[in-house]
Amino acid sequence: MSLASVSTSSLRNNVSEEEWKIRVDLAAAYRLVALHGWDDLIFTHISARLPGDDNHFLINPYGMMFEEITASSLVKIDMQGEIVGESDYSVNPAGFTIHSAVHAVRHDAACVMHLHTPAGTAVATQEDGLLPLNQTALVIREQIAYHEYEGIALNHDERPRLQKDLGNKKLMLLWNHGTLALGDTIADTFLAMYFLERACEMQVASLAGGGKLHYPSDAVKAVTAAQGEHGLTAVSGLAWTALLRKLDRTFPGYAE
Repeated sequence: MSLASVSTSSLRNNVSEEEWKIRVDLAAAYRLVALHGWDDLIFTHISARLPGDDNHFLINPYGMMFEEITASSLVKIDMQGEIVGESDYSVNPAGFTIHSAVHAVRHDAACVMHLHTPAGTAVATQEDGLLPLNQTALVIREQIAYHEYEGIALNHDERPRLQKDLGNKKLMLLWNHGTLALGDTIADTFLAMYFLERACEMQVASLAGGGKLHYPSDAVKAVTAAQGEHGLTAVSGLAWTALLRKLDRTFPGYAE
């Protein structure tokens, strides 16, 4: 499917400035996921809650590759999964289950991202989850929740259990399934997921080396966790601005 074949009419003049800004950033997040090789064909999903609106969020049109998504092609849905406005696409039903569950109880979550990367899923399949092996893992490890696999997320009855397991955490390993991140902004969410995915890649590489592993002391684990609790948010804006510059150079067209 070519980019031209999935072009959509611009919504730039049909939505508020606030919604358009969210649409552009969310489309950028989809393109950045593709750029980092984290996408899974048309599967997985990223959502963004509309400003001042707990009843609607934006999510990807089911059937588009992440590299094709634009601000105008994103689909607005309500908390019952009904599409608001016009779209030639439906939404991923598993995506609705997961994202509606989080948005319903975590009103601080401006964005929710779920991935199925090889490294993230590999760590989500290891009994001990994310290990305290390196700085990247230590920065985020205390922010991770875990949720048991219940099959493809088509059963809405799973939502209360997912909500309970997530609690007040901002990261989650979905056992035997993948990774999940949420944040106060799309930038915060992307950077949190970057650290989680990076830590998982490092863990897989460390375990594959076959040598005896060196673990930091408990005191250093605690210090690094405390440093990381607010550290990511403090630098997410800097990282996001740099990422958008890279996207504009290498993968433009998302803000359409």
